[in-house]
Amino acid sequence: MADRFKNVRVPSANDNVYKDECLYSFDNPESEHGLYICMSTFRGVGKDHLARHCQMNPGKNVFLHIRRKRLPVPVDPTVESTKVTKLAIGVEGGFDVTQSNRFTFDEKYAIYIHPNETISYPDEAQQLPDVVKRSADAIISADSAFLKEERSLMNATWNGEIRQVTKHTQTLEQLNNGRKIPPNGWKCEHCDLTDNLWLNLTDGAILCGRKFYDGTGGNNHASEHYKKTKYPLAVKLGTITAKGADVYSYDEDDMVEDPNLAIHLSHWGINMLKMEKSDRSMADLEIELNQKYGEASMIEEANSKLQPVYGPGYTGMRNLGNSCYMNSVTQVLFTLKDFQDKYYKHCDFYFDKAKDPAHDFNAQTAKLAFGLLSGQYSKQVPENSDSQLHPPSGIRPQMFRSLIGRNHPDFGTKQQQDAAEFLQYYIEQVHNHCLKDPTPDPALDPSTCFQFELEERIYCPETSQVRYLTRPDSMLRLNIPLEASKNMHEVLQYNKSKEDMQKQGQKTNDLPIVRPIIPLTEAISRWAAPEDINDYILPRTGRRTLIRKTQKFQTFPDYLFIQLKKYTFNADWTPKKIDVSMEIPDEIDLNSLRATGFQHGETIMPDDDESKRHTSGSTSNVHVNEVLLQQLVDMGFSTEGCKRALINTGNSDIEAAMNWVFEHQTDPDFDTPYQAPSKRARVEQTPPIDEESVGIVMSMGFSRAHAVRALTSSNNNVEAAVDWALNTPEDDSALNTLVQSLPQSPHVEQTKSHYRDGTGKYRLMAFISHIGNHPSSGHYVAHILKDGRWVIFNDENVALSEHPPKDLAYLYLYKRETV
Repeated sequence: MADRFKNVRVPSANDNVYKDECLYSFDNPESEHGLYICMSTFRGVGKDHLARHCQMNPGKNVFLHIRRKRLPVPVDPTVESTKVTKLAIGVEGGFDVTQSNRFTFDEKYAIYIHPNETISYPDEAQQLPDVVKRSADAIISADSAFLKEERSLMNATWNGEIRQVTKHTQTLEQLNNGRKIPPNGWKCEHCDLTDNLWLNLTDGAILCGRKFYDGTGGNNHASEHYKKTKYPLAVKLGTITAKGADVYSYDEDDMVEDPNLAIHLSHWGINMLKMEKSDRSMADLEIELNQKYGEASMIEEANSKLQPVYGPGYTGMRNLGNSCYMNSVTQVLFTLKDFQDKYYKHCDFYFDKAKDPAHDFNAQTAKLAFGLLSGQYSKQVPENSDSQLHPPSGIRPQMFRSLIGRNHPDFGTKQQQDAAEFLQYYIEQVHNHCLKDPTPDPALDPSTCFQFELEERIYCPETSQVRYLTRPDSMLRLNIPLEASKNMHEVLQYNKSKEDMQKQGQKTNDLPIVRPIIPLTEAISRWAAPEDINDYILPRTGRRTLIRKTQKFQTFPDYLFIQLKKYTFNADWTPKKIDVSMEIPDEIDLNSLRATGFQHGETIMPDDDESKRHTSGSTSNVHVNEVLLQQLVDMGFSTEGCKRALINTGNSDIEAAMNWVFEHQTDPDFDTPYQAPSKRARVEQTPPIDEESVGIVMSMGFSRAHAVRALTSSNNNVEAAVDWALNTPEDDSALNTLVQSLPQSPHVEQTKSHYRDGTGKYRLMAFISHIGNHPSSGHYVAHILKDGRWVIFNDENVALSEHPPKDLAYLYLYKRETV
């Protein structure tokens, strides 16, 4: 008997014990056959994968078998349910979609020796060697690999309720100017605003908050006061209760915790214990958004009695805590034949190739495909039974999320993320692994079904010359032309009524929302329309002139993702959503946007005279913003030094250039003429783009390509890059020419590939909607056209859609007619 157990060992604190779920499937202890944990490797496998595990790990065929069953817990009607305190699902303080307090678990164990021997544990423990008993007990008591992962994710995740303690709490200066603040009746000292008021804790000034992009909010008097006085802390009046208040630190640039708030308020005659909250805190605004946001009920179809659907392709995905962005994207992707052929049909190939399945990209993607498409995890609960006492339907993609987010500054946390950004990142990972990993068919690369090539035509009216450039892309990003609204009169009337009600102190919650109605075809037309670009430098002559840029499709992809750029920023960088209702056609014809290439009679614009440009020892051929240059020179700095500052900070940000001057004015070459490096020198000298910086710029709503160009133009200066991106149209071809000559990170470099192509006629097959004011918060829901009917995928809930909200979506997926 001892020989059978020779490879059994006791897990140490450094071992990951996968006792929550199978590495190859979504079987778990609650599944019909339970879960088997290898007592040598501590990997969990389902019954269908026992033989695979033993074949790949010879001699390691002893398992702890765990089976778990739910038992009801009586509900105490006198106990109040937990209040929701956070705009999140599946995390502490968020919405409890599992109602986990309704049941408890009963677990049964056994020692299983593959292929056919079972020993009940601990009932028949006397038959087992001591090492087996110690191993079993240690596995049962060990923190699971999932639990360890959750802890690390939570440690890396910002929590909306936990704020950093301000550095000023012990040292805050408070002036003895005799001022006492009344408990109500406040008004801004510099204007007539009576809401969004902030009390400066140093001098007792009551001033209004920041002005928003659309003109609402305050008049910036509180922030302007800080700039003049440098008094750092302010508390929002109306949010003060006995438990605290909203406190903002201007120099720390964040909401903070002030442990001495009661003392600081008492200095101005405010007793926290007597204060009643009269203004909504930031947390209140989050919760209200989640519970009573106008578009939320429409996107989630909350007012409809939806009919659940089950079976292959109708499997829900449990929310792991702000993972709806990932759930929505993967549900859409695995509806496509390219992804099914790659990962579902060949899942056994990837399982057999994986030496470490938990950390193997292909294995975990194949596992996800099997979970979504097999139908094994989408079964209807029998009628007349309590659904809470059955294992939850759907899959829990914990391993997949842990793997795809590993070493990524955003996707490796439990924060909400931008679905469009995740989509591009994941497609990029698929492509990279298709290039380097073993595959049953080299032609299988699902990422190529989205890739297309665009043609940019540069026309110079002054010389009547043209230049053609091409660039790859995988998503069509469209600005929203608000001026093309079909109901502009009604929108203006609604805005006026809302403004009048707010001035009179009336609530506007019950005022029916009137959104601008904008056809998608108008947004596409604006994208394709000629764009004038000023100050283009003509090759060879170096003279500035106006050029006209147009863009068209060189190829049409099998599947076309369209992203509506609904999200922008207010003047104070707070996120703002452009709330519109889009007219979305089921079919679109883009054939008129097919590129034609060089035409007879056109004259090609000559390239730069490379030798002349490379041998020049001055800045004569380097474009410098003359307005900013003059401002810097007027401050007393040398002309050449100011030119260097502008060139090295993106040529568009006076503050960034000033900072560069202060840091480099002692450099030996600061006052010497700037020499433009040759193309080869740029490649050798320019540092590669930092991925974290790319992520920061992309979080502002820009595409990856635009973020890379912005950082390249600003020498990796994030602030200058953001400013450049805000003031430069996406896909600026003039800069793109420069960017192509510069080194890029491995994630950006792509090999020239063959593009799929066909007709430009497309049909809508899926869309992803977002609830919230910013793509990196709120909630995502997917709608997919399957078998001729629209289906809503809202995390673990999958149902027939009655009123698919096509007009409110963020991402649309169109399928080419001939696919």
